[in-house]
Amino acid sequence: MRYTLNMNNKLLNYLIDESEEEKEYLKTQTINKDIYSDSDEFVINKDKLLEKGKLITVRKHNRYAHFPKHSHDYIEMFYMVKGESTHILNDTDVITMHEGELLIMNQNCTQEILQGTKEDVAVNFIVLPPFFDQSIPFLEDDNVLRRFLISSITGKLSSISYLVFQVGDAIPIQNLLENMIWNMWKSDMPTNKINQLSMGLLLMNLSNYSESLNLQPDYEQNLLFTIMQYIEIHYVDGSLKELSLKLNQPDYYLSRLLKKETGCTFKQLLQEKKLKQAAYLLSNTTLTVEAILSKIGYNNSSYFYNQFFDLYNMSPKQYRDSMNTLKEKAE
Repeated sequence: MRYTLNMNNKLLNYLIDESEEEKEYLKTQTINKDIYSDSDEFVINKDKLLEKGKLITVRKHNRYAHFPKHSHDYIEMFYMVKGESTHILNDTDVITMHEGELLIMNQNCTQEILQGTKEDVAVNFIVLPPFFDQSIPFLEDDNVLRRFLISSITGKLSSISYLVFQVGDAIPIQNLLENMIWNMWKSDMPTNKINQLSMGLLLMNLSNYSESLNLQPDYEQNLLFTIMQYIEIHYVDGSLKELSLKLNQPDYYLSRLLKKETGCTFKQLLQEKKLKQAAYLLSNTTLTVEAILSKIGYNNSSYFYNQFFDLYNMSPKQYRDSMNTLKEKAE
Protein backbone atom coordinates (compact mmCIF):
# COMPACT_ATOMS: atom_id res chain seq x y z
CA MET A 1 0.00 0.00 0.00
CA ARG A 2 1.36 3.42 -0.94
CA TYR A 3 2.03 5.70 2.00
CA THR A 4 0.33 8.74 0.49
CA LEU A 5 -3.02 7.01 0.83
CA ASN A 6 -2.54 7.49 4.58
CA MET A 7 -1.40 11.12 4.37
CA ASN A 8 -3.78 13.72 5.72
CA ASN A 9 -6.12 14.48 2.80
CA LYS A 10 -6.08 18.23 3.39
CA LEU A 11 -2.29 18.30 3.31
CA LEU A 12 -2.03 15.96 0.33
CA ASN A 13 -4.52 18.04 -1.67
CA TYR A 14 -2.54 21.18 -0.84
CA LEU A 15 0.66 19.56 -2.10
CA ILE A 16 -1.00 18.26 -5.27
CA ASP A 17 -2.57 21.64 -6.13
CA GLU A 18 -0.50 23.67 -8.56
CA SER A 19 1.52 26.46 -6.96
CA GLU A 20 1.59 29.99 -8.36
CA GLU A 21 5.13 29.31 -9.53
CA GLU A 22 3.97 26.23 -11.44
CA LYS A 23 1.05 28.07 -13.01
CA GLU A 24 3.41 30.82 -14.17
CA TYR A 25 5.83 28.25 -15.59
CA LEU A 26 3.05 26.54 -17.56
CA LYS A 27 2.28 29.91 -19.18
CA THR A 28 5.86 30.99 -19.93
CA GLN A 29 7.79 27.68 -20.02
CA THR A 30 10.61 29.65 -18.34
CA ILE A 31 12.21 29.33 -14.92
CA ASN A 32 12.48 32.67 -13.19
CA LYS A 33 15.99 32.28 -11.76
CA ASP A 34 15.64 35.52 -9.81
CA ILE A 35 13.39 33.62 -7.40
CA TYR A 36 16.31 31.43 -6.46
CA SER A 37 19.63 33.11 -7.13
CA ASP A 38 21.66 36.17 -8.08
CA SER A 39 24.59 33.98 -9.12
CA ASP A 40 25.63 33.31 -12.72
CA GLU A 41 26.63 29.80 -11.62
CA PHE A 42 23.04 29.25 -10.38
CA VAL A 43 23.80 28.73 -6.71
CA ILE A 44 20.40 28.77 -5.02
CA ASN A 45 20.61 31.31 -2.22
CA LYS A 46 19.15 30.68 1.22
CA ASP A 47 18.28 34.37 1.60
CA LYS A 48 15.96 34.07 -1.40
CA LEU A 49 13.95 31.23 0.11
CA LEU A 50 14.09 31.71 3.88
CA GLU A 51 12.49 34.48 5.88
CA LYS A 52 15.00 36.38 7.99
CA GLY A 53 15.63 34.62 11.29
CA LYS A 54 14.29 31.25 10.12
CA LEU A 55 16.51 28.19 10.01
CA ILE A 56 14.20 25.89 8.05
CA THR A 57 11.35 26.11 5.60
CA VAL A 58 9.59 23.86 3.10
CA ARG A 59 8.59 24.63 -0.48
CA LYS A 60 6.67 22.74 -3.10
CA HIS A 61 8.89 21.58 -5.94
CA ASN A 62 8.01 22.94 -9.41
CA ARG A 63 7.30 19.54 -10.95
CA TYR A 64 6.80 20.82 -14.52
CA ALA A 65 10.18 22.52 -14.93
CA HIS A 66 13.46 21.00 -16.07
CA PHE A 67 15.79 22.56 -13.52
CA PRO A 68 19.27 23.07 -14.94
CA LYS A 69 22.41 22.22 -13.02
CA HIS A 70 22.58 24.15 -9.75
CA SER A 71 23.91 23.94 -6.22
CA HIS A 72 22.74 25.27 -2.84
CA ASP A 73 24.34 27.32 -0.07
CA TYR A 74 22.36 25.33 2.51
CA ILE A 75 21.48 21.69 3.18
CA GLU A 76 18.54 20.51 1.09
CA MET A 77 16.25 17.57 1.73
CA PHE A 78 14.21 16.57 -1.31
CA TYR A 79 11.18 14.46 -0.28
CA MET A 80 9.21 12.58 -2.94
CA VAL A 81 5.62 12.72 -1.72
CA LYS A 82 3.98 11.06 -4.73
CA GLY A 83 5.11 9.72 -8.10
CA GLU A 84 8.78 9.91 -9.04
CA SER A 85 11.50 12.28 -10.25
CA THR A 86 14.87 11.91 -11.94
CA HIS A 87 17.96 13.78 -10.73
CA ILE A 88 21.43 14.14 -12.20
CA LEU A 89 23.82 14.69 -9.31
CA ASN A 90 27.42 15.88 -9.62
CA ASP A 91 27.08 15.73 -13.45
CA THR A 92 27.28 11.92 -13.60
CA ASP A 93 25.00 10.18 -11.08
CA VAL A 94 21.44 9.56 -12.33
CA ILE A 95 19.06 8.93 -9.44
CA THR A 96 15.34 8.20 -9.75
CA MET A 97 13.43 9.13 -6.62
CA HIS A 98 10.31 7.11 -5.85
CA GLU A 99 7.36 7.79 -3.58
CA GLY A 100 8.38 8.24 0.05
CA GLU A 101 12.13 8.45 -0.63
CA LEU A 102 14.39 11.15 0.74
CA LEU A 103 17.45 12.77 -0.85
CA ILE A 104 19.76 14.86 1.36
CA MET A 105 22.36 17.08 -0.35
CA ASN A 106 25.12 19.21 1.11
CA GLN A 107 26.63 22.40 -0.27
CA ASN A 108 29.13 20.48 -2.42
CA CYS A 109 26.48 18.64 -4.45
CA THR A 110 25.28 19.82 -7.85
CA GLN A 111 21.79 18.86 -8.99
CA GLU A 112 19.80 18.84 -12.19
CA ILE A 113 16.12 17.78 -12.06
CA LEU A 114 14.28 16.46 -15.09
CA GLN A 115 10.74 17.53 -15.95
CA GLY A 116 7.89 15.72 -14.20
CA THR A 117 4.12 15.47 -14.50
CA LYS A 118 1.15 16.54 -12.39
CA GLU A 119 1.34 13.19 -10.57
CA ASP A 120 4.94 13.76 -9.45
CA VAL A 121 4.67 15.69 -6.19
CA ALA A 122 7.72 16.61 -4.10
CA VAL A 123 8.79 19.15 -1.52
CA ASN A 124 12.14 20.74 -0.69
CA PHE A 125 13.26 21.28 2.88
CA ILE A 126 15.65 24.24 2.95
CA VAL A 127 17.74 23.84 6.09
CA LEU A 128 20.48 26.08 7.44
CA PRO A 129 23.31 24.15 9.14
CA PRO A 130 22.70 25.66 12.64
CA PHE A 131 19.25 24.05 12.63
CA PHE A 132 20.95 20.67 13.11
CA ASP A 133 22.74 21.77 16.30
CA GLN A 134 19.82 20.51 18.37
CA SER A 135 19.27 17.43 16.20
CA ILE A 136 22.70 15.83 15.80
CA PRO A 137 22.95 14.90 19.52
CA PHE A 138 20.07 12.48 18.84
CA LEU A 139 22.59 10.48 16.77
CA GLU A 140 24.56 8.90 19.59
CA ASP A 141 26.43 6.47 17.35
CA ASP A 142 29.08 7.61 14.91
CA ASN A 143 27.72 6.65 11.49
CA VAL A 144 27.64 7.78 7.87
CA LEU A 145 24.65 10.10 8.37
CA ARG A 146 26.23 11.80 11.39
CA ARG A 147 29.56 12.25 9.60
CA PHE A 148 27.78 13.60 6.53
CA LEU A 149 25.86 16.19 8.56
CA ILE A 150 28.87 17.27 10.61
CA SER A 151 30.96 17.77 7.47
CA SER A 152 28.08 19.80 5.99
CA ILE A 153 27.76 21.94 9.11
CA THR A 154 31.48 22.57 9.55
CA GLY A 155 32.03 23.20 5.84
CA LYS A 156 34.69 20.51 5.63
CA LEU A 157 34.97 18.90 2.20
CA SER A 158 33.37 15.46 2.25
CA SER A 159 33.79 12.74 -0.35
CA ILE A 160 30.06 12.04 0.05
CA SER A 161 27.93 14.96 -1.10
CA TYR A 162 24.50 13.34 -0.97
CA LEU A 163 22.56 10.49 0.61
CA VAL A 164 19.46 8.75 -0.77
CA PHE A 165 17.19 6.99 1.72
CA GLN A 166 14.84 4.42 0.19
CA VAL A 167 12.34 4.57 3.05
CA GLY A 168 9.00 4.61 1.26
CA ASP A 169 7.70 1.78 3.45
CA ALA A 170 9.06 3.17 6.74
CA ILE A 171 5.87 4.55 8.31
CA PRO A 172 7.57 6.28 11.31
CA ILE A 173 9.83 8.22 8.93
CA GLN A 174 6.90 9.15 6.67
CA ASN A 175 4.90 10.33 9.69
CA LEU A 176 7.74 12.55 10.90
CA LEU A 177 8.20 14.11 7.46
CA GLU A 178 4.47 14.70 7.15
CA ASN A 179 4.37 16.33 10.60
CA MET A 180 7.20 18.68 9.68
CA ILE A 181 5.53 19.68 6.41
CA TRP A 182 2.24 20.25 8.24
CA ASN A 183 3.84 22.39 10.94
CA MET A 184 5.68 24.57 8.43
CA TRP A 185 2.59 24.86 6.23
CA LYS A 186 0.67 26.10 9.28
CA SER A 187 3.23 28.88 9.75
CA ASP A 188 1.15 30.64 12.41
CA MET A 189 2.04 27.83 14.83
CA PRO A 190 5.16 27.98 17.09
CA THR A 191 7.11 25.36 15.15
CA ASN A 192 10.83 25.80 15.83
CA LYS A 193 11.09 23.50 18.84
CA ILE A 194 8.62 21.02 17.37
CA ASN A 195 10.53 20.81 14.11
CA GLN A 196 13.91 20.52 15.82
CA LEU A 197 12.61 17.64 17.92
CA SER A 198 10.99 16.09 14.84
CA MET A 199 14.26 16.43 12.92
CA GLY A 200 16.15 14.74 15.75
CA LEU A 201 13.69 11.84 15.73
CA LEU A 202 13.87 11.72 11.93
CA LEU A 203 17.67 11.44 12.01
CA MET A 204 17.48 8.69 14.65
CA ASN A 205 15.07 6.72 12.49
CA LEU A 206 17.09 7.27 9.32
CA SER A 207 20.24 6.01 11.05
CA ASN A 208 18.38 2.79 11.87
CA TYR A 209 17.58 2.24 8.18
CA SER A 210 21.16 1.87 6.94
CA GLU A 211 20.06 -0.93 4.61
CA SER A 212 17.85 1.62 2.84
CA LEU A 213 20.74 4.01 2.24
CA ASN A 214 21.75 4.27 -1.40
CA LEU A 215 25.03 6.12 -1.72
CA GLN A 216 26.21 7.77 -4.90
CA PRO A 217 27.11 5.05 -7.40
CA ASP A 218 30.85 5.38 -7.11
CA TYR A 219 32.66 2.13 -6.39
CA GLU A 220 35.14 3.49 -3.86
CA GLN A 221 32.45 5.44 -2.00
CA ASN A 222 30.23 2.39 -1.77
CA LEU A 223 33.21 0.39 -0.57
CA LEU A 224 34.02 3.04 2.04
CA PHE A 225 30.42 2.97 3.26
CA THR A 226 30.58 -0.83 3.59
CA ILE A 227 33.79 -0.58 5.62
CA MET A 228 32.29 2.02 7.96
CA GLN A 229 29.17 -0.09 8.44
CA TYR A 230 31.38 -3.11 9.23
CA ILE A 231 33.17 -1.09 11.93
CA GLU A 232 29.80 0.05 13.33
CA ILE A 233 28.64 -3.55 13.74
CA HIS A 234 31.87 -5.47 14.40
CA TYR A 235 33.89 -3.01 16.49
CA VAL A 236 34.25 -5.55 19.32
CA ASP A 237 36.11 -8.24 17.38
CA GLY A 238 36.38 -7.00 13.78
CA SER A 239 39.64 -7.22 11.87
CA LEU A 240 40.99 -5.88 8.62
CA LYS A 241 41.84 -9.42 7.54
CA GLU A 242 38.25 -10.61 8.01
CA LEU A 243 36.94 -7.53 6.21
CA SER A 244 39.28 -8.01 3.25
CA LEU A 245 38.04 -11.60 2.90
CA LYS A 246 34.40 -10.48 3.04
CA LEU A 247 34.95 -7.81 0.38
CA ASN A 248 37.38 -9.87 -1.69
CA GLN A 249 39.80 -6.96 -1.64
CA PRO A 250 43.43 -6.93 -0.43
CA ASP A 251 43.88 -5.39 3.00
CA TYR A 252 46.50 -2.92 1.72
CA TYR A 253 43.94 -1.51 -0.75
CA LEU A 254 41.33 -1.07 1.98
CA SER A 255 43.94 0.56 4.24
CA ARG A 256 44.94 3.01 1.52
CA LEU A 257 41.30 3.87 0.78
CA LEU A 258 40.54 4.53 4.45
CA LYS A 259 43.62 6.67 4.91
CA LYS A 260 42.79 8.71 1.81
CA GLU A 261 39.11 9.28 2.67
CA THR A 262 39.18 9.54 6.48
CA GLY A 263 42.80 10.29 7.37
CA CYS A 264 42.73 7.31 9.75
CA THR A 265 43.79 3.68 9.63
CA PHE A 266 41.38 0.80 10.15
CA LYS A 267 42.83 0.23 13.62
CA GLN A 268 42.36 3.89 14.56
CA LEU A 269 38.72 3.91 13.40
CA LEU A 270 38.00 0.67 15.23
CA GLN A 271 39.60 2.05 18.38
CA GLU A 272 37.70 5.33 18.09
CA LYS A 273 34.42 3.43 17.83
CA LYS A 274 35.32 1.34 20.91
CA LEU A 275 36.16 4.45 22.94
CA LYS A 276 32.97 6.24 21.92
CA GLN A 277 30.94 3.18 22.82
CA ALA A 278 32.72 3.10 26.19
CA ALA A 279 31.83 6.77 26.72
CA TYR A 280 28.20 6.01 25.88
CA LEU A 281 28.09 3.12 28.37
CA LEU A 282 29.76 5.23 31.06
CA SER A 283 27.15 7.97 30.74
CA ASN A 284 24.08 5.77 30.24
CA THR A 285 24.68 2.65 32.39
CA THR A 286 26.02 1.72 35.81
CA LEU A 287 28.35 -0.94 34.41
CA THR A 288 31.81 -1.02 35.97
CA VAL A 289 34.76 0.02 33.83
CA GLU A 290 35.91 -3.61 33.82
CA ALA A 291 32.52 -4.75 32.52
CA ILE A 292 32.60 -2.06 29.84
CA LEU A 293 36.10 -3.15 28.80
CA SER A 294 34.78 -6.66 28.28
CA LYS A 295 31.76 -5.43 26.31
CA ILE A 296 33.79 -3.34 23.86
CA GLY A 297 36.54 -5.91 23.34
CA TYR A 298 39.49 -4.38 25.21
CA ASN A 299 41.87 -6.84 26.85
CA ASN A 300 44.52 -4.39 28.02
CA SER A 301 43.08 -2.06 30.66
CA SER A 302 46.18 0.16 30.87
CA TYR A 303 46.08 0.72 27.13
CA PHE A 304 42.37 1.53 27.32
CA TYR A 305 42.85 4.09 30.10
CA ASN A 306 45.64 5.81 28.17
CA GLN A 307 43.63 5.94 24.94
CA PHE A 308 40.47 7.12 26.69
CA PHE A 309 42.38 9.94 28.37
CA ASP A 310 43.96 10.96 25.06
CA LEU A 311 40.52 11.24 23.44
CA TYR A 312 38.50 12.82 26.28
CA ASN A 313 41.24 14.43 28.38
CA MET A 314 39.89 12.75 31.51
CA SER A 315 39.71 9.31 33.06
CA PRO A 316 36.64 7.06 32.61
CA LYS A 317 35.57 7.84 36.20
CA GLN A 318 35.93 11.57 35.66
CA TYR A 319 33.95 11.27 32.42
CA ARG A 320 31.12 9.40 34.17
CA ASP A 321 31.05 11.91 37.03
CA SER A 322 30.96 14.85 34.62
CA MET A 323 28.10 13.30 32.63
CA ASN A 324 26.12 12.62 35.82
CA THR A 325 26.67 16.22 36.91
CA LEU A 326 25.38 17.51 33.58
CA LYS A 327 22.27 15.30 33.85
CA GLU A 328 21.57 16.54 37.40
CA LYS A 329 21.83 20.16 36.24
CA ALA A 330 19.49 19.46 33.33
CA GLU A 331 16.90 18.03 35.70
